[in-house]
Amino acid sequence: MNRLTMIDKERLLTVARQTIEAVTAGRRPGPFSSSSAVLTEKRGAFVTLHEGGELRGCIGYVRAIKPLLETIVEMAEAAALHDPRFQPVQDGEAARLHIEISVLSPMQLADTPEQVQVGVHGVMVERDFHSGLLLPQVAPEQGWDREMLLTHACLKAGLPGHAWRDSKTKIYLFTADVFGEADQVLP
Repeated sequence: MNRLTMIDKERLLTVARQTIEAVTAGRRPGPFSSSSAVLTEKRGAFVTLHEGGELRGCIGYVRAIKPLLETIVEMAEAAALHDPRFQPVQDGEAARLHIEISVLSPMQLADTPEQVQVGVHGVMVERDFHSGLLLPQVAPEQGWDREMLLTHACLKAGLPGHAWRDSKTKIYLFTADVFGEADQVLP
């Protein structure tokens, strides 16, 4: 799996911004293309929107099912218009949003909860028909330790907070290349 270059990251942020501006104005986004091979790789990714430092939308593909560029277009639209926790982003509101993208590594099943490294790993817990995912940056932002991270992942899945302690609950680990508009290097 190839690493994203700074140019790739800037392209993805530009595509996400242009997609959000288009869909909130009632237009179709794109078409977008890229000559970068890494942007054509199938990768899981999330687009996170913040407004005034507060979460405004966050949706993504956990698994690598589509080319990365296509994933970012779909998830930018979904984060702006279809996150069920928030009202859709309005046309004039798009300019106030800060966009963050998390490109995920493949999921790895953890042998034990002790393998979770706060600030390094994101986690997804699964049990029966329930699953909950938290990106790697969430625990440090919230000041959580490993137990709190796993507890909140279980709660997000609709499970009891202690479900991660049960061997029937699967814990998956992943890392993410996380970058946002504030991270861009300006000339």
